[in-house]
Amino acid sequence: MTTFVIGLVILFVGGAVYGKICENVMKPDDRKTPAYVKTDGVDYVPMQTWKNSLINLLNIAGTGPILGPIQGILFGPVAFILIPIGNILGGSLHDYFSGMLALRNNGLQMPDLVQKYTNKAVYNLYNVFVCLLMLLVGAVFIYTPGDLATTQVFGFSGAATASSTWVVYGVIFVYYICATMFPIDKLIGRVYPIFGAILLFSAVGVFVGLFLKGYSLPELTSESVAAAHPFGQRLIPMFFITVACGIVSGFHSTQTAIISRSVTSERQGRLTFYNMMVLEGFIAMIWAAAAIGAVSKGIASSEQLFKAPAQVVGLVARDMLGSFGGMAAILGVIVLPITSGDTALRSLRLMIADFTHLDQKPSANRLKISLPIFALVAAILIWAKFETNGFNYLWRYFAWSNQTIAIFAFAIISIYLLGKGNKTAAFMSLIPGTWYAFITFTFICNAPIGLNIPMNISYGLGTAFAVAYAVLVYMKGVRTFEAKMPLEAEAIY
Repeated sequence: MTTFVIGLVILFVGGAVYGKICENVMKPDDRKTPAYVKTDGVDYVPMQTWKNSLINLLNIAGTGPILGPIQGILFGPVAFILIPIGNILGGSLHDYFSGMLALRNNGLQMPDLVQKYTNKAVYNLYNVFVCLLMLLVGAVFIYTPGDLATTQVFGFSGAATASSTWVVYGVIFVYYICATMFPIDKLIGRVYPIFGAILLFSAVGVFVGLFLKGYSLPELTSESVAAAHPFGQRLIPMFFITVACGIVSGFHSTQTAIISRSVTSERQGRLTFYNMMVLEGFIAMIWAAAAIGAVSKGIASSEQLFKAPAQVVGLVARDMLGSFGGMAAILGVIVLPITSGDTALRSLRLMIADFTHLDQKPSANRLKISLPIFALVAAILIWAKFETNGFNYLWRYFAWSNQTIAIFAFAIISIYLLGKGNKTAAFMSLIPGTWYAFITFTFICNAPIGLNIPMNISYGLGTAFAVAYAVLVYMKGVRTFEAKMPLEAEAIY
């Protein structure tokens, strides 16, 4: 338990200190935010700070900070240290600066920010990745909560041929359509406080249960570091692909851009963007601990952690909280992906609308964009459910594309800071960006779903790609400074 507690101290104390450093670099002021400058009653809507923070947390916290850490703890108790360090230095920084850059640029979505700070070629490449990711998020976050609800709540089989499976999927699908189409304050702003209460009960209940139920957690030792993964996976790169959302997630930059349109003051950015990611790291730590504790207690196996992490959620929740409390905790886990999937598809609509310059105030225009999106999501979902290994392929591509998107966000943050002449601060984002360039490229080179190149060669290719990434980003930032390019929209006070 000592290693776990040390990890929590790193997360919260380190988050408080580094969050303040990030805020000092960005220097939030009293300029009018996009919520006031571009109010449209649909997406640009001023909302209260607590609502923005809660919505952002629910947007970014899908099944990733639960299922990922459940699998990630199989790498050993080193996960209790890597999660908080990665979260503070990488993920929370990524979310804060992404959200603040959107705020400083009248609520621009990530594709437009990428185009502004890089070039047309990078912009086109980013669009391919981000559209793919949003569709995969939409499909994955119907599939996972749908299966949890079907099997853990209603007790059905969850089979592809069962009508009950598609009824549950259909209910989630209809909600996604409504959340994508309706003004943000009319549906999301109203139901998220309820979802948030369920989520908090779930997280706090499992956290307290770790101590009350006497779950035994392994400690970080030289032996535990040297121990092999039970299923032969390497810590680098697989740990950082597996535990995505608790450490760094590129998906989050698309969500902070949405919330930038309803934030009423730049000074709310640290709470809304940075601290909510720290809270997601806390959720990841809780479930990593609960999973390995369940194995030591004998109520779950390592094989279940690796192959069926959703089953582990039900086992842990019921053991800690009983039948009623366990069901509430499971509902909290179901809420997480639903509240990420809805805004993923909403953000995809906004990105396409910005690209096509189609006014989103008329509902007919929102419908024109939304219908093709949902048709594609439905097709992916049906394929994944009926294909024997469909979901495994779906999840792996989702995880890799999610981390790949992050290196674009880290790049534009670095270019922005270099363009401001702040070379020291630029390394705060350039270092994690370079690390994830290495991780994602090494993974796709080696993975069977990628190029299937031997690992020793993949490490070399990943290193070369990371060095090229760092050099190109740094050079672009320096040229931006020398050209004295405008980096923000004109401030209005």
